[in-house]
Amino acid sequence: MTRRLIVVGGGLAGITAALTAADAGASVTLLEGRPRLGGATFSFRRGGRWLDNGQHVFLRCCTEYRWFLDRIGSTGDTVLQDRLDVPVLTPWGTTGRLRRSALPSPLHLSAALSRYPFLTLAGRARVGVAALALKRLDPEDPRLDEVTFGSWLDRFGVTARERAAMWDLVGVATINLTAEHASLAVATKVFRTGLLDTNDGADIGWSKVPLQKLHGDAAQRALEDAKVDVRLRSRVAAVEPLPGGGFTVDSDGGTLHADGVVIAVPHEDAARLLPAGALLLDDRPADPTVLAGLGSSPIVNLHVVYDRPVFTEDFAAGLGSPVQWVFDRSDNLGLERGRYLAVSLSAAEDEIDLTQHQLRDRFLPALERLIPATRSARVEEFVVTKERTATFRAAPGSARLRPYARTALPGLALAGSWTATGWPATMESAVRSGLAAAHVTLPSLDLDPGRVLPTTPSGAFPERTTTP
Repeated sequence: MTRRLIVVGGGLAGITAALTAADAGASVTLLEGRPRLGGATFSFRRGGRWLDNGQHVFLRCCTEYRWFLDRIGSTGDTVLQDRLDVPVLTPWGTTGRLRRSALPSPLHLSAALSRYPFLTLAGRARVGVAALALKRLDPEDPRLDEVTFGSWLDRFGVTARERAAMWDLVGVATINLTAEHASLAVATKVFRTGLLDTNDGADIGWSKVPLQKLHGDAAQRALEDAKVDVRLRSRVAAVEPLPGGGFTVDSDGGTLHADGVVIAVPHEDAARLLPAGALLLDDRPADPTVLAGLGSSPIVNLHVVYDRPVFTEDFAAGLGSPVQWVFDRSDNLGLERGRYLAVSLSAAEDEIDLTQHQLRDRFLPALERLIPATRSARVEEFVVTKERTATFRAAPGSARLRPYARTALPGLALAGSWTATGWPATMESAVRSGLAAAHVTLPSLDLDPGRVLPTTPSGAFPERTTTP
């Protein structure tokens, strides 16, 4: 008899777990409380057009997310740079470019650093020394999660200007915290995997289409093809173990029975749904309320449509400006290139409570200083999207609060970018967590995870070298 798995949550983690289990032969039901799939990566309709909730990018080192795109048939709707190339703009008119070469790491960035106008000769030397030191750190060393990345950079005499010009330029967008608040362990993972372990890991990719098409619609088709029973608008109220094995899942559609369950929701909701005694931290039972300690870090996105082209790059980073990153998303709206700019603001504690008018008054002049062509253009549309709890807060101490997929109850697993994937809260982390959850639950369904997944220790999911 085919065993049943219920996946709670239709974000990237839940979709991945559902597809992987179905590929292994399980009967899978996916329950999602919202009327759409995609989780934290979604689009919404405004004026007959799709706008994304925020700008989501991936890197070449995001191997599992790229596998996910292949699995749902969306790779063709993305772009991946041949080589890392980041324009850096400033309000005072000086521009720079961080472009890698074909040389092996860490030499692949040496030419770019030698020409980077925002670092002095001594600053370049400090960046190089710190980079070589980072390359020797182990992101799994628990001692690294006891200190901030900023305090570690201070040991090398890194100045505030150098931190802004190099380390926060990358770190804030990926960790969603500045160096002074981010865990050294997470920062080590980001910079080693992206920039230091290989020469091409940080090549940037992005979607050419709205996220609804890239993730939501494509995942819906892939799930249907895999015979997954997808139930939207099905909010789950409780997950309870049965005395003889298996689980009941109470949702808007009634009570369902399953042989295994994957809880793939944000950590705040997971704490509510986890049965008593199920959560394991460091292989010991823990009260689910401790997950609140992971906290959250906000992201704000601004969507600005101009009456004419104003931007010639695909994207650029801002330095010395409240504008952190700006992307040309004109293709998304079917507009002429350079007209629709999306401004992404990570670690947005200072912006999250500002009104739309306040954000407009602050950021339109900032864009004019950064991109001179906007000064003579008329703003046709200005939309703000806010994600107050966009990611967990990857501060020191967060690693010990991130559980692996495995729980104390056989057949019950956790998934989500907040779990112990070794990555910050990214799309890559979400997909890895879904794969780990499938690996944990498939044996309880009398299915062999080796059919679709390599063997993994402790519920963690290692780097994959082959595509399933």
